[in-house]
Amino acid sequence: MKRVKGIKKYAKQFLSAVDLNEVPKGIEQMTLIATHIERDKNFRNFMISPAFSEKEREDFISYIAGKLKMSEKTKKYLVYLSGEGVMGQITDIIKHIVSLYMDMKKRAKAIVITAIQISKDDEERLKDSLKNITNREIDLDFVIDPSLLGGVRIKVGSTMYDSSINGQLGLLRDRLLK
Repeated sequence: MKRVKGIKKYAKQFLSAVDLNEVPKGIEQMTLIATHIERDKNFRNFMISPAFSEKEREDFISYIAGKLKMSEKTKKYLVYLSGEGVMGQITDIIKHIVSLYMDMKKRAKAIVITAIQISKDDEERLKDSLKNITNREIDLDFVIDPSLLGGVRIKVGSTMYDSSINGQLGLLRDRLLK
């Protein structure tokens, strides 16, 4: 599948076309479409193949939009993506939409990797600490990784905070090699 330039442009177009309070529902509905494109070969072929006309795809998207009770703006956006020939990249477009939307709402998502489940008190302290560091409201997603010997790894956007034993040993090794 070819890579499309300007993914961010398509994400910005969605955010400018849809009301801010409709964005989460639009993301959810487009994610359903993206999931079908990834999993169902026939669906994917219909959505991206040049063998089908733009009108056929538009009618199909209208049908799906009706079944999903999709807003008219989201439906028009999907028709636009189809016409531009970028439906194969909808997953990347959705990721950029989510990122831009979180920036607009002054929110960030943090992925917290621990060896064990942490308590609600620790979760709140962690959320407050990350809020102070990032100046954003934080949504936490937890991943339990038993191979992590101790400590925690936290990924916020493209920044990784690693206080695990493995991470600390890696830092120590790097210092000793210098």
